[in-house]
Amino acid sequence: MDLHSDLSRLLRPASVAIVGASDDPLRIGGRPIAYMRGQGYQGRILPVNPSRLTIQGLPAFASVAALPEVPDVAIVAVAAKLVPQTIAALGERGTRAAIVFSAGFAEASEEGLVLQQQMLAAARQHGVRILGPNTLGVVNPRSGFYGSFTSVVEMGFPKAGGVGIASQSGAYGSHILGVARASGIGISSCVMTGNESDLHLADMVQAFVDDGDTEVIAVYSEGIRDGGALLAALENARRARKPVVMMKVGTSAVGSAAAQSHTASVAGNDAVTDAVLAELGVVRAQSTDHLLDVARTATRRIFPVAGTLGVITVSGGAGVIVSDAAEVHGLAMPEMPAAAQRRLKELIPFCAPRNPVDCTAQFMNDLGIAGLFAEAVVAEGGYGAILAFFTYTVGAGSIAEGLRAQLKAVRARHPDRLFVLCILATPETVRQYEDDGFAVFEDPARAVAAIAAMARFGQAFARGPALPPPDVPLLALPDATPNEAQAKQLLAAAGIAVAPERACVDAASAVAAAEALGYPVVLKILSADILHKSEIGGVLLDVGDAAAVRSGFDLLLARAKAAAPDARIEGVLVARQLSGGVECILGIQRDPVFGPVAVFGLGGIFIEVLHDVVLRRCPFGEDVAEQMVRSIQGAPLLLGARGKPPVDVQALAAMLARLSQFAHQAGPRLQSIDLNPVFALSQGQGAYAVDAVIELRPQGTKE
Repeated sequence: MDLHSDLSRLLRPASVAIVGASDDPLRIGGRPIAYMRGQGYQGRILPVNPSRLTIQGLPAFASVAALPEVPDVAIVAVAAKLVPQTIAALGERGTRAAIVFSAGFAEASEEGLVLQQQMLAAARQHGVRILGPNTLGVVNPRSGFYGSFTSVVEMGFPKAGGVGIASQSGAYGSHILGVARASGIGISSCVMTGNESDLHLADMVQAFVDDGDTEVIAVYSEGIRDGGALLAALENARRARKPVVMMKVGTSAVGSAAAQSHTASVAGNDAVTDAVLAELGVVRAQSTDHLLDVARTATRRIFPVAGTLGVITVSGGAGVIVSDAAEVHGLAMPEMPAAAQRRLKELIPFCAPRNPVDCTAQFMNDLGIAGLFAEAVVAEGGYGAILAFFTYTVGAGSIAEGLRAQLKAVRARHPDRLFVLCILATPETVRQYEDDGFAVFEDPARAVAAIAAMARFGQAFARGPALPPPDVPLLALPDATPNEAQAKQLLAAAGIAVAPERACVDAASAVAAAEALGYPVVLKILSADILHKSEIGGVLLDVGDAAAVRSGFDLLLARAKAAAPDARIEGVLVARQLSGGVECILGIQRDPVFGPVAVFGLGGIFIEVLHDVVLRRCPFGEDVAEQMVRSIQGAPLLLGARGKPPVDVQALAAMLARLSQFAHQAGPRLQSIDLNPVFALSQGQGAYAVDAVIELRPQGTKE
């Protein structure tokens, strides 16, 4: 089967059979027929109903076998118990794709799950791809194909355009479709995936990547089933320069539980989702308004790589709002060049020419001033995007046409710049400005959020290939979770530097180890059953002589026996105590959706109090690892704050990259790695893990 062809059929079939068709245009089996006939669908509509000769004025057929031709796509709107045999009949007839409206499957009960599996088995046997079941289907206003029974179109059919909507929820996907229509956003297609028994959200994203009519992809997701396929589709979208904006819900404990029960999907850690989407250049929407603001602005196809914003305003207050929003969204607002500021002051001595550039209401006396200020900001400021706040003045009859002419002329001279207006005006005036090439908003904070998204898209599209992950030997994992010494031996074999240490089974060998390593030393209880040693007092610092080693050895054994009487105690670990440098944490956590994810941050109390960490999907090279190290908020502590020497960032990056490749190669048995702390010493002196915990799933257990 050719998935690309099957998905293309779903979006724009040349013919469609409706199995369970109804003569009533308000019933589920009747709405698609009524919608398509009303919206000029040019393909052939083939109603299937054994009880009628005609349906809504079209010839009806008694069965799938009686169809006069093989339909590109079938809509299935029959009772759930009849769906498996219907899919088999369609497959035998040669139909390659089916949209299953019918409900009562995995979303409803265990019995429904069995029925869904029977349906899927019939589809696999006969080569049919299924959207659904329990789906609201497909809407394509470009071709007039309405393979959907959504009632949102009763309030108005969407206009054709370049935004593709993929939603796991039918009701919310329809809601997004309705808001898009009310906002004047043109749609290429809207696909609602339902139970995702066969075709998943990732398949729909890929369909939009391949679809020539789709310029922007908007996604509503409640849970991600196939992380690998979605990652591939999102990367393909980035390479095709198709922006993706995703509203991923289920971030709260209650919301996540609701999403799982609704879609039977697995929800990964939300911070991981954030990191993975950012890595792939996807903008994560915080609301429906944000989703559609970003999608609408992206249809302008201007994605400034420079994340800088120049602002022209007639209101000082609006300038403050924009500046605050720009800081929140990471948009820089550099000052205008000094020479340009002087010239603007000559035009209006009481203007504020820095950035935001406030031309004041004086432009109303001479509309040419608005054009001069706008031209200066665009041509001399060098900003990636321009935001002009002219509020209600645009709607005033005495100003409207002259101001529009000035702004239109500036934009025409700079077609490569993203130019956004904040105005209050009639729908007709807004449409005129949009036709002129402006993105138009009423609220300046929403405008800034959309501009920031365009910059993120531009930076993602411009990103070149990253360095490959380092070569790390493929190492066999132990049968069960190792103790600290074994964990460090495994990591050392992967090229990860650890502090010098020795495992000791008695006090005499501990003293010998301490004297060989050099005082002071650290003593730690050694047990695979006690992963968090400090919580039971299982770590002793600053052990300075042989007597302290002997007494410390006995103390640790006593504490371990008292705190964990059933734990296997394998002795005491004696390690050289490192000093100086900055404590960091490097770790791996296996995400149920995206696999192993690396964590980097400052260690010690910083990780516990500030939670200042950065995440990245494994594996990656040293360039990405160094970006991670430099991107945390506490990076100045690593780079030489307040006159302190910088740490060995290259050694940290090398360790992090090697850890990511080790985790990637280890496979699904590896659940987590915790290196905390890692001492990052001064530049050129390296970085060393002084504590290591590796958690494994035992051999033979299922994921």
